[in-house]
Amino acid sequence: QVQLVESGGGLVQAGGSLRLSCTASGPTFSSYAMGWFRQAPGKEREFVATISWNGGNTYYADSLKGRFTISRNNAKSTVYLQMGSLKPEDTAIYYCAADTDMATMAFSSPNHWGQGTQVTVSS
Repeated sequence: QVQLVESGGGLVQAGGSLRLSCTASGPTFSSYAMGWFRQAPGKEREFVATISWNGGNTYYADSLKGRFTISRNNAKSTVYLQMGSLKPEDTAIYYCAADTDMATMAFSSPNHWGQGTQVTVSS
C-alpha cells in the first residue's frame, strides 16, 4: 500500500509559479504511474497530468498543456508538478495519485490518493 503526502501549496499571485511535491512511502514507488488532479470549490475533481513509472511518458489535460509540467525522481520517491503562468481559476486543492496503470490515471479513478494541498492564486 503506497501512501502519498503532498506539499508545496500556498498563496501566489496571478502570473506566478509554484512547484508541488508528492512523496510516497513504500518500496514500490517506481512501479506506479503517478498523477495530479485538482478540485476547485464547487466543482468536480479533474485530471491534471500523469507520468509513467520511469518518467518516459507524460500526458496532460488539454487545457493545461504548456503551463504545467509533471516530473518524477524515483530515487526520492517523489513526483512534482511545476505550475507556471498561474491564473485565479487554477485555485484548487491539488491531489497526488498513484496507480499501476497510466491509462487508469488519465481516464478513470486511480487507486491511491494523497490528502491534497491547497493552491490559491490571487488576482
